[in-house]
Amino acid sequence: MSPVSQSILSAKAPQIALILITIIWGGSFLTVQYGLNFSSPIMFVAFRFMAAAIAVSLISWKYLKDFNRQEFIAGALIGLVIAIGYGTQTIGLQTISSSESAFLTALYVPLVPILLWGIFRQKPSIMTWLGVVLAFIGLVFLTGNGFSQIHLNYGQILTLLGSIAIALEIILIGYFAGKVNVRRVTVIQLAFASLFCFILTPFLGETQLPNFQWQLIAVLCGLGIASACIQLVMNWVQQSVDSAQAAIIYAGEPVWAALFGRIAGERLPIIALFGGLLVVLGVIVSEWKPKFLKKSKCLNNQST
Repeated sequence: MSPVSQSILSAKAPQIALILITIIWGGSFLTVQYGLNFSSPIMFVAFRFMAAAIAVSLISWKYLKDFNRQEFIAGALIGLVIAIGYGTQTIGLQTISSSESAFLTALYVPLVPILLWGIFRQKPSIMTWLGVVLAFIGLVFLTGNGFSQIHLNYGQILTLLGSIAIALEIILIGYFAGKVNVRRVTVIQLAFASLFCFILTPFLGETQLPNFQWQLIAVLCGLGIASACIQLVMNWVQQSVDSAQAAIIYAGEPVWAALFGRIAGERLPIIALFGGLLVVLGVIVSEWKPKFLKKSKCLNNQST
């Protein structure tokens, strides 16, 4: 490989890493749905993130010292929203397909700028609002009801709540990026996510540990490693990759989930597939920054 090729590959490494974890993320929906045959949902999430915390700790052992107060706060906050996001998503997967769950979860992308507006007063662009409208229309069709009867079932509502939590996770990761050690915070957030889920289990009636089964152990180990990779890469990439570019790459996640779901035999209705397409389109549009809008903004700044 020539030095030029190596240089290009090195420069694009964060984007390539994002694409790879997007594929892994897309495949995880189906794996979680299979794992729920052997465990209750929140207990499953708790063990999943315990396995992920152990996996990151093993490859980051030399970094696990000199923790500071800010890293514990960052890890605890991110861990809390991870627990809420993945917990609601996992419960939702008991009643909806993995493909549908992935499309609904993808709504976190247009939600991020809206929540930033509400929390930090960062006004969304026109394209963000257009993307939100497209995503909402897609959501209506994705439920299979159309506009004649807008009705979300229990699993869909929980998954939407999960997408809000994941949007908050991305905002918090972006807020703390560059201020904390990536590996230490990743371990803390995964450990706290697991802890929060274990604390919740008795309140949700999940008082019994799942029976020991090799299928469950294999799924938890696989998802633990996948979750470790996803969280590490997200924490690393958000220090250098533009959020708009990252969001567009993330938009491929429900497409991969739908592909894996179809291979496994899932068949969404045509209207739901159209809705999913609109959700992905809304995600991409919400992060698209056309040149004419940039020129218009520059002119307005010059006039003032």
